[in-house]
Amino acid sequence: MGFLPLGQQTEYVSEYDAGLLYPIARVDKWAEMGIETERLPFYGEDIWNAYEVSWLNAKGKPIAALAEFRLPCDSPNIIESKSFKLYLNSLNQMRYESVEEVQALLEKDLSDAACAPVTVFIRDVDNMASLVVMTPDYCIDELDIEVSEYHPNADLLTVDASQGVVEERLVSHLLKSNCPVTNQPDWGSVFIEYKGTKICHESLLKYVISFREHTDFHEQCVERMFIDILRQCQPESLTVYARYVRRGGLDINPYRSTMPLVLGNDRLTRQ
Repeated sequence: MGFLPLGQQTEYVSEYDAGLLYPIARVDKWAEMGIETERLPFYGEDIWNAYEVSWLNAKGKPIAALAEFRLPCDSPNIIESKSFKLYLNSLNQMRYESVEEVQALLEKDLSDAACAPVTVFIRDVDNMASLVVMTPDYCIDELDIEVSEYHPNADLLTVDASQGVVEERLVSHLLKSNCPVTNQPDWGSVFIEYKGTKICHESLLKYVISFREHTDFHEQCVERMFIDILRQCQPESLTVYARYVRRGGLDINPYRSTMPLVLGNDRLTRQ
């Protein structure tokens, strides 16, 4: 994938150019995971946050802002992250009459690239809290386990039927995967909420850690986790939500669920 914008030395431009956005089809990775495009087994969104958004007002004064983008998980395309950053930087020296004008422009261009409606929220730089996403029942990271696998293996996941049906919200901050373009590390936290036969916490932690040498985009890692847990543990309901650390002024936070949820966008402290 070295031909993608993320893998190239690139000159940053300051003239608006929607053509900088580089879409990547989801369908190939879905096929690899055995997901049927016409019958997706999940609902969800990809929540992007941009911390380096700026343009000029009508008088030429710079405006600094934060932006939140929500791409539906069934959009035909994701957007390559460096192309996203290059596109946002192409606004830097452009004049706009209002925030609403910029928001409408972003929604149009991103929706065109994703081939689905993308929602955009632009906020003042002081208008985004730094809070934990949700309070888990238990952080599994302190479990004393021995680890030897660093590539995803669904067989690591086990359940304990003797516990009956349980409802849990678990979190691990030990998620790491690698960018498929640059091989740079992507660090994140993953929240797993489910109802069903109890998933053995030790096995779940081993499974999360097994992504440590895995190469995929953020969205694809979350979908693989969701599919593996759903197939291997067969919960009645399941939500997998990853909050990744920002890189290049962007963070990507996908969630997939058996239910049509709309999750909030409170940040983790390390974001």
